[in-house]
Amino acid sequence: MKRILLVEDEENLHLAIKLNLELEHYNVSSVYNGKNAISKFREGRYDLIILDVMLPEISGFDICESIRLENSKIPILFLTAKSTNEDKLKGLKIADDYLTKPFNLKELLLRVKNLIDRTQIKESSLDDEHIILAGCKIDFKSFIIENNDGDQVTLTHKQIKLLKLFIERKNEVISRQEILEKVWGYDVYPSSRTIDNFVLLFRKFFEKNLPSSTYFKSIRGVGYKFTP
Repeated sequence: MKRILLVEDEENLHLAIKLNLELEHYNVSSVYNGKNAISKFREGRYDLIILDVMLPEISGFDICESIRLENSKIPILFLTAKSTNEDKLKGLKIADDYLTKPFNLKELLLRVKNLIDRTQIKESSLDDEHIILAGCKIDFKSFIIENNDGDQVTLTHKQIKLLKLFIERKNEVISRQEILEKVWGYDVYPSSRTIDNFVLLFRKFFEKNLPSSTYFKSIRGVGYKFTP
């Protein structure tokens, strides 16, 4: 049975969607606000997330970006009343599909099925996720970085999430506040010095024979900017 995480704060609509998904034999986990959505996502494995944008406490866009740092494969479908072209483009940049309210139930169910089926086909032929940066191989599954000399370092879960955030947001200034929210979540923040220590580690490995801050630039009073 495929598992779906449904995040929708409008109770009547939420219950109607949940019922119809269950009639299609999906196992549905329900949450009604953004903060609980992130916690629920981390508790189990899901085949699809249906996500509203306008949610209490945390927006669906922010939730999606946080989830993407931990799982780039899980299909995410925005189901929202935000219907401007700007909203749609923003949503489709970070999620897999975008359906506006009011919607046709049969269309929703078809999109859900197609997203799950498409992801299963992709996963059956996927190699380990890795990229090359500054001559170093980054393996996002094992959390290992290896340079051309064969030197390796194993990152922590938080370190690999921060590195992935920088890569996905290359050439953008990312504030310390956003880094804390995206990497550490919305419950407990570490000292901002922790971010500095992570960046020092990245510089030590990726900028070994280069001037300091070639790739990882400090933006005074704001945060960091990654420029590959």
